[in-house]
Amino acid sequence: MARVKRAVNAQKKRRKVFKLSKGYFGAKSKQYRAASEQVRRSLRYAYIGRKLRKREFRRLWITRINAGARANGLSYSKMMNGLKLAGVTVNRKMLSELAIHDPAAFTALAETAKKALA
Repeated sequence: MARVKRAVNAQKKRRKVFKLSKGYFGAKSKQYRAASEQVRRSLRYAYIGRKLRKREFRRLWITRINAGARANGLSYSKMMNGLKLAGVTVNRKMLSELAIHDPAAFTALAETAKKALA
C-alpha cells in the first residue's frame, strides 16, 4: 500500500480554521489548537443564537401588540382571540409594525376584534 502524505490536507484544514478565527484576541487567532477550540465554540454559539433570535423577536412583537391593544381597551390575548374569531389573519410581526407606524389601522383592527368578541 502506498504511503499517504497529509501535508496539503492538514494545511487546508488549518487555513480554514484560521480564516474563521481572524480577529480573535491573542492565541485564539495565532495558535491552531486554541483557534480550533474557539472556532468550534463560536460556531455553536452562532447556531444557538439563530434559534434565540426568533424567540426574542416574537417576544418583542407580542409586547408591542399588547401595548397597542391596551391603548385600545383590550388585552393581548383578547385581541388575538377577537382577530381569530373575525377571520383576520395578520401575523404578529405585521401587527407590531402597525401598532408602531400606523396606529389608525391598528385601532381599526382592534375595533374588529372587539366586535367579534361581543
